[in-house]
Amino acid sequence: MDESANAAADAGQPSVRLGVLLADPDLGLAQVAGPAAGDHPVGTVGTTELEDPTPYLVGGELLLTSGVRLPGDADGIDTYVRRVVAAGVAALGFGVAPVHAEVPPELVRACDRHGLPLLRLPPATPFVAVGQAAYAAIAAVRNRELREISRAQSALASAAARPDALRAVLGQLAAHTGAWCVLYDVQGTELLSAGRRPTSPHLLRDLAVHTLRRDRGPTAAATHDADQGSHLTVHTLPAGGDRTAAVTLALGQAATAPPTAVHRQVTGTATVLLALLTGPRHALSTDTHSVGALVRLMLGATPTEVAPELDPDGAADGHWTVVHGRYPDGAPSVGVPQLAALATLLGTPYVHIDGPGLKALVPCAAGARPQVPARAAELGWVLGYSAPVSAGDLPHADTLAERALQRALAAGTPAVVHTTDPLTFHALVDPADARELARTRFARLDRAGPPGAPVFLDTLRTWLTLHGSWDRTAALLGVHRNTVRHRLARVADLLDVDLQDPGARMELWFALQWLPGEAPPKHP
Repeated sequence: MDESANAAADAGQPSVRLGVLLADPDLGLAQVAGPAAGDHPVGTVGTTELEDPTPYLVGGELLLTSGVRLPGDADGIDTYVRRVVAAGVAALGFGVAPVHAEVPPELVRACDRHGLPLLRLPPATPFVAVGQAAYAAIAAVRNRELREISRAQSALASAAARPDALRAVLGQLAAHTGAWCVLYDVQGTELLSAGRRPTSPHLLRDLAVHTLRRDRGPTAAATHDADQGSHLTVHTLPAGGDRTAAVTLALGQAATAPPTAVHRQVTGTATVLLALLTGPRHALSTDTHSVGALVRLMLGATPTEVAPELDPDGAADGHWTVVHGRYPDGAPSVGVPQLAALATLLGTPYVHIDGPGLKALVPCAAGARPQVPARAAELGWVLGYSAPVSAGDLPHADTLAERALQRALAAGTPAVVHTTDPLTFHALVDPADARELARTRFARLDRAGPPGAPVFLDTLRTWLTLHGSWDRTAALLGVHRNTVRHRLARVADLLDVDLQDPGARMELWFALQWLPGEAPPKHP
């Protein structure tokens, strides 16, 4: 098969085999010259009556003509065929009648000579019908490929969630690509494999070692080699999914046929999962340090005591940022790839998703401003960040992160980071006096009865955060707007304030910030 005729197929572009069109009884096409064309891929159908159509061709076409301006001599026809072959045309379709009663013999001989499939279109077959049939077949092929990719990705995601995730992912990749799949380290050691082992596995090993030692940069690479009927492919995996890290692992594949577009897509998903699964910390599993910390917590240790085990390298300087998130469009569909992507963006494996809510612990340096991922909004999440705190102040940071999230939701922004600015009214008031004032200001709510002071305070805080919007407060709290009005009327009555007065609102807002347990923790 001519290489130029396969450019579209090799690039993974949608195409249909010419044999599908030849087998369509409604078209009545017949091949009259050229090599057997059943496997020739056709990416598009074009119509031309130009003497030289090559400036308008891209390759892979089924080119249709009725020969209106076909050269009248054998040399001219030979030149015409030679040009379209050089342009990468997959096949030439010639419509008989009304210009030519039959396919010119000179055209038949020229197509045989240059290896161009020549099809005869009967008078009853419009050119448009050929195009419609081709595009319908291409769409069917593409839909079938997408379904196959979707099934494979779902299987890979399920495999990545298993206890033996590495082996399970390799097994699914081998099953969906028909290739022997193996993980190598930089020394060429075969760590795990799945699928049918080839007769000469050392060829793939040598290719993997060569690729690993050559590709020490931040990007993955793929290398293809064909030897003794085998098609070998190597993809390098950045350590732990960190694309800035040195390459230390490789995924090798040995198959008896070149990878298809579907195989390449499935392999791409698998390489992402394998890179994450082979890291010391990731969204798909826990390392021994995390497990040890969990055991100690369950046996009575404090967060301050176990926090160093969650950051064994000391990169966090003993400090953490708490992140709260909300998925405004309801509970997201979170599979293993989505969780891995989110954890990678947040820069931490310590992520918990519960319905539309998210909480995360991000290690950081003391005093450092949290880095908000630019792509978080693309994943649909709204985020609130606390200031960096020591492990002992995590409960305070949890409150601050939730307040920041509420402000982000109210402002309609992707993220809000809590900051402690010394140039505020908080810095002008003694914290002990402020807390006592706040406690006294809201003491009457303790005698309010059901639903209780915490509910009244949360409703007031949310309403003030949302700038007095009844509907948005009701939606955020998950109650009816009349419930919000009733609660705030009760608050106004107990506290003897006019909530329509901006000054009263400001005074209550400051008091809320100074309630015990609400104040920003001090930096050590």
